[in-house]
Amino acid sequence: MSVTSQSKSKPDLLNSPILPTLKKMTIPMIFGMITLMMFNLVDTFFISLLGTEPLAAVSFTFPVTFTVISLAIGLGIGTSAVIAKALGSDKLDEARFDASIALLISVVMVFFLSVLGYLLIAPTFKLLGAGQQVLPLIHDYMSVWFLGSVFLITPMVGNSVLRASGDTKTPSIVMGGAGLINAILDPILIFGFGPVPALGIQGAAIASVIAWSVAVVIILYILAVKNGLLSLHAGQQTVIGAVRKILKIGLPAAGANMLTPIAMAVMTALVAKHGPEAVAAFGVGSRIESIASLVVLALSMTLPPFVSQNFGARKFERVKEAYTTTLKFVMIWQFAIYLLLIVASGFIADVFGKEQAVIDVIKLFIYILPLSYGLQGVIILSNSSFNALHKPMNALILSVVRLFIFYVPFAYVGNLMAGLTGLFIGAAAGNLFTAVVAYKWFIKDVELLSAASMKECHS
Repeated sequence: MSVTSQSKSKPDLLNSPILPTLKKMTIPMIFGMITLMMFNLVDTFFISLLGTEPLAAVSFTFPVTFTVISLAIGLGIGTSAVIAKALGSDKLDEARFDASIALLISVVMVFFLSVLGYLLIAPTFKLLGAGQQVLPLIHDYMSVWFLGSVFLITPMVGNSVLRASGDTKTPSIVMGGAGLINAILDPILIFGFGPVPALGIQGAAIASVIAWSVAVVIILYILAVKNGLLSLHAGQQTVIGAVRKILKIGLPAAGANMLTPIAMAVMTALVAKHGPEAVAAFGVGSRIESIASLVVLALSMTLPPFVSQNFGARKFERVKEAYTTTLKFVMIWQFAIYLLLIVASGFIADVFGKEQAVIDVIKLFIYILPLSYGLQGVIILSNSSFNALHKPMNALILSVVRLFIFYVPFAYVGNLMAGLTGLFIGAAAGNLFTAVVAYKWFIKDVELLSAASMKECHS
């Protein structure tokens, strides 16, 4: 099926009512991410059955795996912004060529990063504070993860191409399908089944790689054959020109995303001073955060294509209205999620904590940090919207301000003053200060762009 024939089933990002359009785009993403994240929690649950040390080992891997994932996310952001703007400007051939180049450069960049990571497994995790008891477990997991990570980024970037065109249903199906495959294979490969030997923590990594590989085949078929969104016909473009466009946004966006695992590494190191039980609980808390921020993460994938297409069409009032309305919704929604987490805190802690010390820290995490998830949503959506406006340096600076002026320093001071309780309170306060900066900055930039556009039209 061609792009043209599909257009009737896609929302009109330039003319349709804003709220119904964003709702139509976001709901499929929410269901897809729920499926994927629930299976990730299942992944964590199965590993937790192996004991505290395997759970702590996986918690140590999060900052490193997220570094590679952040590069893919950044390249996906650059891809989505470039393609959505081209589509908003009615340049379909340019969008197709850009999509093809984006996939190629993503594979090359992640391959080299993964090889480097594989060679530096031991020194990297020693720097993160991993002890000798968990290092062999980390090596078992990460050696497989690094070797298979190229299969992870192709579906991620491919899904960004689809979202840029307004299609959020297909990416959701691909994400959910990969999560389902992973969840089915996890217990089989971790604990063994029939002729399949028990592979422990390494089995979890193998299950992920198999799931990613299936997703690669599916997404390439959808892009190239079914939707006709890939083409190596350059037209008036050049390969270098397309690479520059994508990397101009993609690299700063990747850099901004890579700051998160760096900050998480610092936070993990701070938490590690309180013992392996605290690290295990913090790892569970990080996964709870992913679930609790589900709607925000979905909106961070659906709001940018809307912003970019309307930016390409110079409809800045629609950009501003979509942004402010989305933030109001997110603040209300995340407070409701916080109340729900408080009610369920005992159950959550008992499910994922096998020792009382782990249970106590999980509860402490839930009582404090989720209160600031609405503010964190403001930051995430402002950041993604800056990239959608082709202002990646603003997004990068905002990330630096959040993580290294507010979030980590406040958490560090809080840890000195009141241990883990102070650390979590400091991190929440960091989200508050950054959210205020993010909102005021984005509104100002949209108003400046709108004024410049009106001046250009009148001249």
